[in-house]
Amino acid sequence: MVVPRPVRIEPSDASPFVLGSAARISVAGTGADAIARLLSRYVASEAGRELAVVDEPPAFGDIAIVIAPGEGPHDDGSDSDEGYTLEVAAEGVRIGAATPAGAFWGVQTLRQLLPAADTGDLLTVEAVRVHDHPRYAYRGAMLDVARHYFTPDEVRRFIDAIALLKVNHLHLHLTDDQGWRLQIESWPELTRIGGSTGSDGSRGGFYTQDEFREIVAYAAARHITVVPEIDMPGHTNAALASYPELNADGVAPPLYTGAQVGFSTLRTGDPTTQRFVRDVVREVAGLTPGPYLHIGGDECLSTTEADFAAFLTDAAQVIVANGKIPVGWQELGKVEGMPAGTIGQYWDFTTPRGNSAELALAFVRGGGAVILSPSNAAYLDIVYEDGDPIGLDWTGTPTTLGASYVWDPARVIPGLGEAHILGVEAPLWTETVATIDEVEDMVFPRLAAIAEIGWSPAPSDTEPVESARDLEEFAERVSRLSEHWDAAGTRYRRVPEVPWPERVGS
Repeated sequence: MVVPRPVRIEPSDASPFVLGSAARISVAGTGADAIARLLSRYVASEAGRELAVVDEPPAFGDIAIVIAPGEGPHDDGSDSDEGYTLEVAAEGVRIGAATPAGAFWGVQTLRQLLPAADTGDLLTVEAVRVHDHPRYAYRGAMLDVARHYFTPDEVRRFIDAIALLKVNHLHLHLTDDQGWRLQIESWPELTRIGGSTGSDGSRGGFYTQDEFREIVAYAAARHITVVPEIDMPGHTNAALASYPELNADGVAPPLYTGAQVGFSTLRTGDPTTQRFVRDVVREVAGLTPGPYLHIGGDECLSTTEADFAAFLTDAAQVIVANGKIPVGWQELGKVEGMPAGTIGQYWDFTTPRGNSAELALAFVRGGGAVILSPSNAAYLDIVYEDGDPIGLDWTGTPTTLGASYVWDPARVIPGLGEAHILGVEAPLWTETVATIDEVEDMVFPRLAAIAEIGWSPAPSDTEPVESARDLEEFAERVSRLSEHWDAAGTRYRRVPEVPWPERVGS
């Protein structure tokens, strides 16, 4: 009853584990203490039980976290960086992993196995043994903070919610026509002016560099890598409105709060723009210990093809010079000469249209890989059903939980093999999404489907996706998961595919 579904889960007829009032968390290995303290917080908030963390061998009824070589899920010792084993027996619980990340994901599985609330004298977990590791190294969720600004506390709330699903990358869309959200010390007007508003004239706001560092550190403690996106050369009206010298006529355009795209562009080859790009990339790279820096590159309708190619080639080289791997939307696939290893993010449909498949394959030919975000399955801002007051409908059909679940990354683009897929990501664009409650309503439960696709084993090559992904069985597991969302205060949409449990006040 876990989401994502583990690689191997073996129930037992043995007696269950009972989390007693004297239970502790025993730790061994570098990094185990930090993971145990997070587990202690989770159990206190979700199950109402205080657990001490001890650096000593476990006693009967304790939970043990052990991090050491050979503790991962593979019998041959070739442990996945994020793999873990979980053993539940009457004597106690043991999480074993070769890395702190693996132990942390094992904790998320244990959280889901534990009852979410202490409804009686006993908190019990059925005896079980789990061997687990992810299918893909990159399992992402994107939050657009440019159209609508979300505070650092709200971003941390989002991080906590996605961690439960073993999502390990948070892509923050930090800049767009409607707002610039990250302080750049060498260009302070970007946030003073460009960060002063948002879509529909909503509240402005931005993250100071210290606030951004705190977000990055908070995510890292939960083994989530922040991927910052500075969208260029289009989607840049907030920057152009902040600095007249970035405009060809030396006149700053007005701030923009609408929903149109494609009307703004930075200038290619202009010395001031080149200095701007160098400064911004240098500062953002310095704030981000993760390997990726997203350059955007989508919907540049006001940039000529020649300027588009020249601008992004130069900007990507600046990213590489600052020690990061460039990531961009699929449109970058038409640019020859991008740095080797550039990552492409595919956003077209699960059945590619036009030249979108060719654009994605161009990244592989350049020595890179592809992140799959098919918009008709993985875009979380698309409406659940016709008539929804929040969300967009440009894909033509609503995205139900089933649409998010019944597809497979390796079967989207002909010729794109499993080895060339970095992973999957579910983006949430926020033109119509104004509050963190609305964010969660759009994200959950559909992110659970994308997370499972990114983590759980691939369907057999001979098995149709529709039969390999049992939506009814998945919905039963989501129903159980909702108890933990309720305990954590995470909002979610009660979609009709799920047999939701009845709760007081629901």
